[in-house]
Formats: sequence, C-alpha cells, structure tokens
Amino acid sequence: MEGASTRGVLSHLSLLEVQARSWGSQVPQQPSRVKELKAKVEALTSQRDQLKAEIQIHKNLQKLRAPVEKQQADGEEEEMDVDSESSELLRLMARHSELTDLLHAHHLIGGYDVIKTHRGKGVCFSLATAFEDVYLDTYNLEINLKPKVRISRHNIPPFIPLNNLAEQSDLQTGMRAFLATVSQHLNAFAGRKQQLKLVKEQHKSVEVMESNLLCSILVLMLTMPKEKTPLLCTLEYTDHTRCLPTRVHLDCEDKRIPDSPQWKKNCRLLMEVPVHRALTAMKKSRNIV
Repeated sequence: MEGASTRGVLSHLSLLEVQARSWGSQVPQQPSRVKELKAKVEALTSQRDQLKAEIQIHKNLQKLRAPVEKQQADGEEEEMDVDSESSELLRLMARHSELTDLLHAHHLIGGYDVIKTHRGKGVCFSLATAFEDVYLDTYNLEINLKPKVRISRHNIPPFIPLNNLAEQSDLQTGMRAFLATVSQHLNAFAGRKQQLKLVKEQHKSVEVMESNLLCSILVLMLTMPKEKTPLLCTLEYTDHTRCLPTRVHLDCEDKRIPDSPQWKKNCRLLMEVPVHRALTAMKKSRNIV
C-alpha cells in the first residue's frame, strides 16, 4: 500500500517537472511577443494620428471650398479673405481637392463630361457621338439627384426610348449602365446617319429612294453595268444599338440576280461593313456602276 502511494507521489512529481520545463521553454518567447504587440500598437497609433490629420485637412478644405462654390453658383467674383501664404496654399489645396473629386466622379460615370447644376442638386452629362474616328453631334442630358434621381431635361432625339432605358437600368443604382446604353443608342444612330450622308456624297450613281428619321431603313437604287439593269436594295436596321443592318433584301426584274452567288456575297458584305464602304468595294468589283 505504501509502495503504491510512493509511486503515485513520484508520478505527480515527474508531471510537475515536465510542466516546469515546458513553462521554462516558453518564458524566453514572451519578450518577443510583447515586442511584437508594442510594434503593432505603435503602427495603429501612427495610422490613427494620420487619419486624424487627414480628417482635419479635409474639414479645412471643405470650409474653403464652400464660399468658392457659392460664388461660382451666384456668379460672383469676390476675392476670399485670404492674405497670407498659408491661406493661399490652402486655397490651392481646396481647388486641387475639388478637381480630384471631379476626376473621381468622371471615372465612376464612365468618362462622360459632366457639370453640376442647381447648386449641386443635379448634374448635366454631355454625350458625344463619333463614327470612324470623326466626332459628330453632342447631346446633353440633365439629371436631378435630389430628392430622387430622375431625368430633368435633354435634347436627345424623341425616337430613342429614354424613359424605357431609365427603367431598365434603374437610375437610382445603375447610372453608369444607363449612360452606357443611351450612348450606345446615340452612337448607333449617329453612325447610321453619317453613312447615309457619305453615300450621298461619295456615290452619285446610287439613288437614295427612301430613309426615315431614325435611319433604321434605307432603300437604294443600284445600277448593274450589264445593260444598266436597276436593282433595288433595302437595308433594315432592326437593332437600334448597331450601325450595321440586320437584314438586306434585293429586288430586280431578273429574279435570278438576287439569288446569284455574287449578289449573295454582296448582301453579306453590306451586313458586315458600313454601306458606303460596301458600295465602294462593289464598284471596284464592277458589280455596280
């Protein structure tokens, strides 16, 4: 009985010794852990101080920007009450901050030109159109931001479904998508309109029989060299976001001509490249005069 008790005590002492060694091996690690925590605290403190300084600078810049924006809105040119170099520096910083904000907004809205209206309660977007690296018409779209985002005024052609596009994109959350869709419609329309103009300027032998305001249909009278055979070519643009036709139809007294391999190839060409360039290629191939 006594031997069993002794073995129990020795076993307990051995366990204590093992624990003591384990604790002893951990003691040297504590200073490094404390050092790591101190470094982290110092880094966080420095970050806090930097944020405090940035917040204070931002507040100062906002105070300086307020009278400048008020003067711009009122059309006044009164000078600010600043006469020291530090005040002038702060004024320039305020202007820099304002331009930075505008640049950030310009990036967020997809690169469209924008100006504030109604003392910041609205914005006016300028949507430029272009075709084949040539700038064409520019359209303006004014949107109220308060109390709710909504379209105020614009000079966008009435046949472009602006309200439907606004509902589909959800102006409250999808402003950038809305502007991109409107711009796509405007550029497609400008491209179709410009093609019609170029056809009239570059192809005097081609007669424009019909077109509409949206330039979604174009009927051309072509003339083939052989016996001066007339050929009626109808281009339909059912996709109003594109400047290329979705369907090309040919009419001729000789019913074999529209089904010939050459004119099937010409129809594909008219659907793949702008019409004025397709006509140029057809002339070079001596398919039309």
